Amino acid sequence: MNAPLTLAQQVGQCLMVGFDGLTPNAHIERLIRDYHVGGVILFRRNVDNPRQVAALCRRLQEINAEVSGIPLMIGIDQEGGMVARIEEGLTPLPSALAYQAAGSSIDCEALSRVGAAELAALGININFAPVLDVNNNRANPVIGVRAFGETVETVNEYGLAAMRGIQVAGVAATAKHFPGHGDTDTDSHLGVPRVGHDKARLAAVELAPFRAAIAAGIDAVMSSHVAFPAVEPDADTPATLSHAVLTGLLRDELGFTGVTFTDCLEMDAIARGVGTVEGAVRAFAAGTDVMLVSHTEARQVGAAELLLARVAAGEIDPARLAASCGRVLALKVARQMDRWRDLPADPVGLLCRPEALALSQRVHRQALTLVGDFRALEATLPVLLITLEVRARTEIDEVALGRAAQQRDSLAGPLAQRGIQVDEIALPLAPDEGEIANAVARARQADQVVVVSYNAVLHPAQQALLAALPWQQGWLVAGRLPYDLDLVPAAAGRLTLCANRPAALNVVAAKLAGAI
Repeated sequence: MNAPLTLAQQVGQCLMVGFDGLTPNAHIERLIRDYHVGGVILFRRNVDNPRQVAALCRRLQEINAEVSGIPLMIGIDQEGGMVARIEEGLTPLPSALAYQAAGSSIDCEALSRVGAAELAALGININFAPVLDVNNNRANPVIGVRAFGETVETVNEYGLAAMRGIQVAGVAATAKHFPGHGDTDTDSHLGVPRVGHDKARLAAVELAPFRAAIAAGIDAVMSSHVAFPAVEPDADTPATLSHAVLTGLLRDELGFTGVTFTDCLEMDAIARGVGTVEGAVRAFAAGTDVMLVSHTEARQVGAAELLLARVAAGEIDPARLAASCGRVLALKVARQMDRWRDLPADPVGLLCRPEALALSQRVHRQALTLVGDFRALEATLPVLLITLEVRARTEIDEVALGRAAQQRDSLAGPLAQRGIQVDEIALPLAPDEGEIANAVARARQADQVVVVSYNAVLHPAQQALLAALPWQQGWLVAGRLPYDLDLVPAAAGRLTLCANRPAALNVVAAKLAGAI
């Protein structure tokens, strides 16, 4: 990994890309062979089961080894809970916000270590976690349960525990979304949020967890597509494109010397602004080390070619490119990313070990949160289950699509396993008036009603449904944001695990059935 690299090879090390498929296709092979990309990011489109993911990672490394002595950095967003690209066959991790309810940062570190060790067994060597945003805006549509808490103290305690767990397992950890995406009410996948606080407030709140993580030795930092006018003079320039943020603040003021990543440059905050290709080069000029272009081959190639052209033309100092490339190579050495050949061809024996599953189950049970009075369901009476379900997958709504997959992720199955007769109504996140009227009419005839909401505080139509339902024999499960529970104080029971994933729903069902 110490051989001199050409400019094109250095540019490649500063690019991380994604592709569509369970096995390497012509798209990713071309980027590895012809554009020397140094990193690949995996999404659910690349995942079937752990054996397949391990084979995919090995094959990507083999293709790369044919043209380079530098291993690939293979990354993933495996935060746990609601954002986990791999679920089947791995030890379940709760959403970040659930850990504080469980009450133990020691358990958070231990379970984070388990999760990262399982990623390492598959050949994944960098996790884009932990989220170090302080979720102090309840209207935030993109962070929410992905944050470890609503205060600096909580985020520091649990976020740094997660960081330690990931890095002890030998996987690179990434603090995101710098300088802080918590106090926003716009999803940067869709637009450019702004955090308008002054520098003193930013230093005390938004920046505090990142400062702590840097002091604790975090490997990498990912920038947000959020504008910070107190730091960047142009109020329309997001942090990812800001020299004042990425160099002046992160490098010079906070002293970070590790690797910096952009968030995906195909998100609308960039793609519909300066554009992904120009945005990639502007992000690099601002101070980022690795440009993350997750989807489109033309944009990935365009970013590589434009950065190389700008360096060749002298518009970007070659020393600047060499510095970023050097940081990437140093991280690959530090995290021993060349050890992919030593991994077992079949990783299943390293996954879901009994002690890991026991820890996961205990943390999930301890994290179950009840608000107000609670009484269990009557086991002899049938239940009408009203499920608000995601029907369009996004990068922050990690659900399996298709009715069969949604039924697997429904509370109906776990309740039925407890001997409770269930009739389910599945509704979209924003049900129309007819759907609401039908659900309410059926609820009024039901003996018991359980509603699983999904960010109802952000969806007026869900709020209208909740307001119209009878709650004397009704229970509300907050399937994502726990703030939904405040909407129905008259319910017979209100509970959440900050997730609607199977591991969480199993615990919720046990509580509803009076088994715990």
